[in-house]
Amino acid sequence: MRPKKTILCVDDNEQALSIRKFLLETRGYRVLAATNAAEALEMVERALPGSIDLLLSDLMMPGMDGNELVRRAKEMMPGLPAMLVSGTVKQYERGIRADVFLPKGVCTPVELLERIRVLVARKRGPKRAVTAAPPALTAADLAAVLGTAS
Repeated sequence: MRPKKTILCVDDNEQALSIRKFLLETRGYRVLAATNAAEALEMVERALPGSIDLLLSDLMMPGMDGNELVRRAKEMMPGLPAMLVSGTVKQYERGIRADVFLPKGVCTPVELLERIRVLVARKRGPKRAVTAAPPALTAADLAAVLGTAS
């Protein structure tokens, strides 16, 4: 059985956080939940390198917005994929640091889960390259190894 992927889920709306957490846990993810960016950064800081597979955060939060959270989290864990979601903003381009931005309500839970699956898979990196088989020996090579002339 493969280990569960861990998603750090951040939203100041506790109801939205609870729903997202339930959705992810029922799909086999391990979810760390935070209700603000400062709490999330503490979790990232305490986590072992590579132990968080995705940061999923609301964009609009009091204190520190999701974009700043992503920036700071990626300073601590450079390879950490990040996804921002927002219920109030339909398009977001202002220096976005996240890998994906999704407006809440516009995408379905299935689309959200698919984007998460792709980001978590990308974090693992490319599959191991299959090493090429050594070239076959020619008659001349075999003769040289055996010390005989052909």
